[in-house]
Amino acid sequence: MESFHYAHPFVLESGNQLPEITISYHTYGTLNAAKDNVVWICHAFTANSNASDWWPQMIGPGLPLDPERYFIICANILGSCYGTTGPLSTNPQTGKPYYKDFPFITIRDIVNAHILLRQHLGIEKIHLLIGGSIGGYQALEWCLMEKDVPQNLFLLATSSAESAWGIAVHTAQRLAIEADCTWEKDGPESGLKGMKAARAVALLTYRNYEILVQKQSDSDINKTDNFKASSYITYQGDKLVNRFNAYSYFTITKAMDSHNIARGRTNNVQEALQQIKQNTLIIGISSDILCPVHEQEFMAENIQHTQYIEINSAYGHDGFLVETPVISQHLIKWLER
Repeated sequence: MESFHYAHPFVLESGNQLPEITISYHTYGTLNAAKDNVVWICHAFTANSNASDWWPQMIGPGLPLDPERYFIICANILGSCYGTTGPLSTNPQTGKPYYKDFPFITIRDIVNAHILLRQHLGIEKIHLLIGGSIGGYQALEWCLMEKDVPQNLFLLATSSAESAWGIAVHTAQRLAIEADCTWEKDGPESGLKGMKAARAVALLTYRNYEILVQKQSDSDINKTDNFKASSYITYQGDKLVNRFNAYSYFTITKAMDSHNIARGRTNNVQEALQQIKQNTLIIGISSDILCPVHEQEFMAENIQHTQYIEINSAYGHDGFLVETPVISQHLIKWLER
């Protein structure tokens, strides 16, 4: 992992500012002499910049994103807790962590941090910009904020504006965090039980009825407690508690709620999508209830140079990470075109 320190005020969309920011990132491969082999991956909600770790079948020798061919970059997003400035970072003006004083950020703020890193690395063009879920939010914004920088766009399980359903889901998660009595006291352990409950809410939308019934049903018809489904939800919550923090969770869900590519630009999302000129591949997951396929179909209808593919998967929203072998085949064919 590498890091870039921007020792100047970072002005946010809200008008507030951070005195300085640090951006953590991973790179794979080498930038060629023409500087035209850049692949930039925008990661999802609680992921980090180590894309080869959470997308192992996509990045590597002989895989669609081969470091022998491409210079691949993934930067940890603003507000997260994996090295980039976020709520647990020290506020240089107070000498203490920000905690709840970390300012409200939007997807556009996250992309502006990416742009600073792009400039620092001397990259003028991005051959392929990739984003799934909130990563797709970033990629769409980037294509509108720097229209001539990304050349090709790959979107998975994402949308052009956060839906009322998504905002409601995020609000329920934040209510769970706020209900944790430790949330009232600042500290790195604050709100962790609430975040565990928030993760439980999230998992119900990342997966769905079909896959939970298929994978987590009990064969013992006489059981009255300690069900597999309960153990699964608890286990996944504990995993997140051990690697994430409630402040970042709260901050990033608020950022997701802000997502609307038409805001301040056009009369509606349709017009904003029509401004995107990149060659675009969009993949939707048939069983996704968080970003249903009609959201990807809508984008495909309004982005001019687009191929849309729907993958039949029982894994819901998480299918964009689980179904990598199938996704890889479609990406390779599209890139060859």
